[in-house]
Amino acid sequence: MRFNKNMKKTFVTLCCFLALSACSADKGETAKPDEPTPPVENKDVTLFVTTNNRSKDFEKESVAYGSGSNLSPSTISLDPTTRYQTIDGFGAAVTGSTSYNLMQMTPADRKKFLEETFSVEKGMGQSYIRISIGGSDFSLSEYTLWDTPGEGNFALQEEEKKYVIPILKEILAINPSVKIMGSPWSAPRWMKVNNLTDLQPYNSWTSGHLNPAYYQEYASYFVKWIEAFKNEGIEIYSITPQNEPLNRGNSMSMFMGWKEQQAFIRDALGPQLEAAGLSPKIYAFDHNYNYDNMADQNDYPLKIYDDPSAAAYITGAAYHNYGGNKDELLDIHNRRPDKELVFTETSIGTWNDGQNLTTRLMEDMEEVALGTVNNWARGVIVWNLMLDSEKGPNREGGCQTCYGAVDINKNDYKTITKNSHYYIIGHLSSVVKPGATRIGTKGYKAAGVIYAAFENTDGTYAVVLQNNTNEAKKITIDDGDNYFSYDVPSKSVVSYRWPNK
Repeated sequence: MRFNKNMKKTFVTLCCFLALSACSADKGETAKPDEPTPPVENKDVTLFVTTNNRSKDFEKESVAYGSGSNLSPSTISLDPTTRYQTIDGFGAAVTGSTSYNLMQMTPADRKKFLEETFSVEKGMGQSYIRISIGGSDFSLSEYTLWDTPGEGNFALQEEEKKYVIPILKEILAINPSVKIMGSPWSAPRWMKVNNLTDLQPYNSWTSGHLNPAYYQEYASYFVKWIEAFKNEGIEIYSITPQNEPLNRGNSMSMFMGWKEQQAFIRDALGPQLEAAGLSPKIYAFDHNYNYDNMADQNDYPLKIYDDPSAAAYITGAAYHNYGGNKDELLDIHNRRPDKELVFTETSIGTWNDGQNLTTRLMEDMEEVALGTVNNWARGVIVWNLMLDSEKGPNREGGCQTCYGAVDINKNDYKTITKNSHYYIIGHLSSVVKPGATRIGTKGYKAAGVIYAAFENTDGTYAVVLQNNTNEAKKITIDDGDNYFSYDVPSKSVVSYRWPNK
């Protein structure tokens, strides 16, 4: 048989292949039939990692995943057939103080920070903002938008026009899907009385009650505020009737017991919003888990819901964590599963070593971020997004020992310190998108390892996990079709997101 040139090349190649195979066999490198097929290398799992010593500072990484399943002892298996609450979003309060500080930055520095915070493509993708209706203890002054009686005297003030609205517009230009919640710290003083028995005028920003004679005017105040922001191109997604209604002591505050709030929503706020064609979500209460230890105010939102006419206007209840335990969220959900829950405020400050990430990252992740979401919260919002290095601007009689989610150096309005609240919100918002559904999990459980799993509307899965132990843990996540493993550092938070395919 004669060999042409191409046949010779094929013969030589075949001989080399057989020789190499023989050598491999001699060395024991032949694949065994019972060994699993190696996973297909796809860098499709995106991770964000933060350690409490900042050795990883919201570091973006990726890992390969393989097809099939892997049920090792340290495997967390997703169960998308078990479905819990839908997620609205995660973020921080853009107060007057925050807006003022942001406006002191150079436009370039401000844009960079806002993109890092709110951009879905370039940053954390934070998605929910809380603002005050009028002033708060973190405003440049005490004020409302209707401080003089008379229908024509309602107007946006300098704080809105010069600081808050411009910042909101910059944020919405970066992420148009950001939701905005509004909460008042006080009604206009001319609407307030000393108590509901004497009904004497109460010309103070601190404490007092809303005069029932002015329920309709105060409801009109909300309508006018929402419409004023709408005219600026800013949609209001949700409101609460009163920030911390059981707190009489803040620099701006107003007591509103559950009976008052029930009547105000039922008889004035709900009907007026409806008549104006406005439909923001209304969340009752907006205060502490323990109802400030006032026995007659226990289960505040549940008591409001007992009136079907009031409950028809109310989406759910909002909570803070300055007193009590997050288990209250689960209790309220179990008793009224038809009503939503959101977490709307928490602070860090000198009293809880607020700038020490070593302790705060773990505690705030467990109590605020995962703790509320795993107890049915649809949204998580922390207090001031940005304060300055002197904990301000703040108001006398308000919190003068608070830190922001980030703090900016007042000497240069450039140098930023990122605190625990910035990271815990970022770890949620970076992988869990508005509209996602929290889903079930099975498998690996260990003391100090806490997590939650979600399915996003685009078909991706997300898991947010903290390892509050003193050792790294190799944890595998299995969605039924794919699995992957990652060595989770000790004292860290890891957020994962990957395609469901």
